[in-house]
Parts: sequence; C-alpha cells; structure tokens
Amino acid sequence: VRAQGDTYQVVADVSQFEPPDIVVTTSNCHVAIQAEKVAEDGTICDTFTHKCQLPEDMDPLSVSCALTEAGTLVITARRR
Repeated sequence: VRAQGDTYQVVADVSQFEPPDIVVTTSNCHVAIQAEKVAEDGTICDTFTHKCQLPEDMDPLSVSCALTEAGTLVITARRR
C-alpha cells in the first residue's frame, strides 16, 4: 500500500489474466484480489491471490479500481 497525496494505492500485475477473470473485494479495511485462468478443458491453469490491509484513515466508500491496458490493476482509496 502506497500513500500518494490524499489517496492510498495498491498496484498488482495481473496482465496474464483477462478482465472477467479478476475479482476485487473489500471488507473491513482489507482488499483481496483473486484471479483464475481456466484452460479450454475447464481446468484451472493459473491463479493469483493478493490480500492487503488498508490504513484505518482511508474512506471505505471511496475504494475504486481500474485495469490499465498493460494489465496493471490499480486500486485507490481516499484518505479521510
């Protein structure tokens, strides 16, 4: 978790996954990133999991995420 001005930022490289395969959840100041790549035969051939705790002074209603064209997931939250 990096502080940048009045926001916190979490960055993850998920370039090996397609956007529908990536799930981001938040709960009680925690952020979880999960991604699975499913092969044509239905088996899971690659997974990614990352969990982190956001600082307590972040605004939980301000959490948002964006996926860049390069496959970098950027999660931001404003500081109170």
